[in-house]
Amino acid sequence: MIKKYLLLFVIAIFVMSCSKKVEVKGKIVGASPLERIEFVEASGVATLPLTNIGIDKNGNFEGSFEAPKNGMYVINYAGKQSLIFLKGGQEINISGNAATFPNEFVVNGDAKKDNEFFQACQKFLMSYGQTLDVQSLVAGDENNFVKAMQKIEADLNKNIDENQKKFNPGNDVVEWKKMDAKTAILNLMANYEINKMQTSGNPSFKVSKAFTDFENKLQEDKDKMVKMSPFYRQYLLTKLTPDFQKYATTAAKGKTDITTSEIFNQYLKTKKEMSQDTKDYLLAFVIAQADILPQTPAKNVDKVKKIIEEDIKDKTVQEDLKKMQFAINGFKIGDDAPEASLVKADGSAYKLSENKGKPYMLVFYASWNPYISEGTVPVLKEVVNFYKSKMNFVYVNLDDTNDQFKKTSNAMMKGIPGVNVYGEKGLNSDIAKKYGIYGFKLPNFIIVDKNGKIASRGYVNLGDPELITVLDKQTGLAAPQVNPQMQQQMQQQMMTPEAAPAPSAK
Repeated sequence: MIKKYLLLFVIAIFVMSCSKKVEVKGKIVGASPLERIEFVEASGVATLPLTNIGIDKNGNFEGSFEAPKNGMYVINYAGKQSLIFLKGGQEINISGNAATFPNEFVVNGDAKKDNEFFQACQKFLMSYGQTLDVQSLVAGDENNFVKAMQKIEADLNKNIDENQKKFNPGNDVVEWKKMDAKTAILNLMANYEINKMQTSGNPSFKVSKAFTDFENKLQEDKDKMVKMSPFYRQYLLTKLTPDFQKYATTAAKGKTDITTSEIFNQYLKTKKEMSQDTKDYLLAFVIAQADILPQTPAKNVDKVKKIIEEDIKDKTVQEDLKKMQFAINGFKIGDDAPEASLVKADGSAYKLSENKGKPYMLVFYASWNPYISEGTVPVLKEVVNFYKSKMNFVYVNLDDTNDQFKKTSNAMMKGIPGVNVYGEKGLNSDIAKKYGIYGFKLPNFIIVDKNGKIASRGYVNLGDPELITVLDKQTGLAAPQVNPQMQQQMQQQMMTPEAAPAPSAK
């Protein structure tokens, strides 16, 4: 019996230690309830938020998310970003002031030592960087440049070692910071090489052996670096740019519909010396930057999807790209509109299939999104009143609680014909997941035809001419023409800054 209980105890410890969930809470003094906090994996290939946490009237917030790996995460708040080092299974407390958060914040709990170390290193890096005349270094003699890079590495590593002794952080964050220092230097070296190639006028220009030896020393574990650091991926792409441009000029000749992802995928197949991990991450970067955009044509969406499924071998990278492509490009026109768990204000269940036989518009919104109240509701009223005889309207609230849904729907949607429903748990709801809705996509409008098939991509702007065309087609009506100048003003007012986030090598 004792052995049995001991085994259960060991299993419990193992399960706890393998948890990827991060529990986060804290307070931002002076914060507005309309602001939200998001966490994004900094080393991933996609920039989709892992969570979107609300802040109450006193500045308090609380939430959790699954951390894909131990490492750096981006905190998004009020249009600003900063980095924090996190591990799965941690419980952390974050505090700050709305005027400076997230550029300045205090971390307590499991992540305290790691982030005190990281912040100290970052503070040194900022002051150290101001002492460097990078422009003169890049324009100068190669031998002196290499010596300067070696000194920079020594200075940064010295600071890292000093902070490691002072704060006693975990090995993971120390390793990340040392790698971060190397990638910063590598990017300087890549820019130096390209600059010298351009100014020399010699396309066959080569740097010295001393230069390449030091460069190779900084990247002894390439596969690990490419997985952990978007900065390292940026360095590799910079190095490949001249060669790729030559390849692309020939590969794209006479082809009008070839995508950047297709050309780069073909190019990588010529790089026999490059590891599959490196190919996966670089291809993922190019796909995300060039061909996962709201305006990407449907035929190109299918091409990119095929490349992701056939040529990206790393399953995590593959799944992240698929998730991102769906979030940005949405369903394929003609797909069945999925059912999802929805409730009305009186608590009764609601099914989207109740609209079958008549086209309908799904309107996703939340009270904390400023665009729904400032610009969308007045335009929405006009759209609904014009089309309501031929189609239905379903307003899907994605606030954090049912009580907030009731308040919001009564205040915002009162008097507008249609059905008000709630997705339990807001952005973590069943419907938000099935329809790929994130905070940066709100408000969002999707058209479903009378047979329950998806008839449009998701739009963030009710005045989008393409959306009006879909509405006219589904209803047989013809919307009044909008003055081009008014249309432009409407688009500027309605579009969110993050409506089409382009993932970048952070």
